[in-house]
Amino acid sequence: MSQLEQANALISNLAQRMSGKPVLGTQSCVYLGVDIGTANVISVAVNNDGNPLAGEITAAHVVREGMVVDYFNAVQLVSRQIETLQERLGMDLSVAASAIPPGTENGNGKVTKNILEAVGLEVVTIIDEPTAAALVLGIENGVVVDVGGGTTGISIIKEGRVIYTGDEPTGGFQLDLVIAGGLGISIEEAEAKKREPNLQKSLLPVVRPVFEKVASITRKHLNGYETDALYLVGGTCAFPGFAGLMEKETGIKVYLPEMPLLVTPLGIALACKQIHGKEKQGS
Repeated sequence: MSQLEQANALISNLAQRMSGKPVLGTQSCVYLGVDIGTANVISVAVNNDGNPLAGEITAAHVVREGMVVDYFNAVQLVSRQIETLQERLGMDLSVAASAIPPGTENGNGKVTKNILEAVGLEVVTIIDEPTAAALVLGIENGVVVDVGGGTTGISIIKEGRVIYTGDEPTGGFQLDLVIAGGLGISIEEAEAKKREPNLQKSLLPVVRPVFEKVASITRKHLNGYETDALYLVGGTCAFPGFAGLMEKETGIKVYLPEMPLLVTPLGIALACKQIHGKEKQGS
């Protein structure tokens, strides 16, 4: 089984736990990954083996271009998700991690940490989003392009180590803007149309300039680096035609995992497990 196949199996397992029954039973420790994104807040719980136990997703508008802009509602959303996960799993949850777009550490990292601490969680780490995704994908060499609701984050990985990260404010919200402008509708209506599977093919010519910009951003950040693999994650990457356009525009083989929206939050939970486990061993 290839690394991507293993990642897809793990992601599929999580998808079943998002809406289905959680994994119950005695857990020595449960690790949380909380992804406070532009379009959604997603919390994921994994066990000591890194297997998904349960997850929650809530549509939200508490982040803009990678920065938290509505602290109060972010706290409320995360609090409700943690309460729901505790009820579903039948246990208290206390250890968590989160992630932010690369380059937003100053201020944004502290705010994100404060949100988790405000709901009673011990924050193990705040990492960058593409690096979190790389933990799920098991990449030794390649590039992760994380296209979220507000930003495009890029991590270059060599011999299993992240050697470069970058981020720019282009993502799913820009799709909403061009759809709204092109069709003469509100941004809210545009967002709803963007999510309709039967409309996405016809909308591709409208949103193509945004995807071309993402490809241009990727090429710029890869200047001076050589790679033969791009891994796409983030909800925006699920838009039909995007992966093919990225491959054509960059000239690099593109890999798209199943349900790319869930990759980063799962990776955050795995980072929590990894770092907390090392801390326990060192204590």
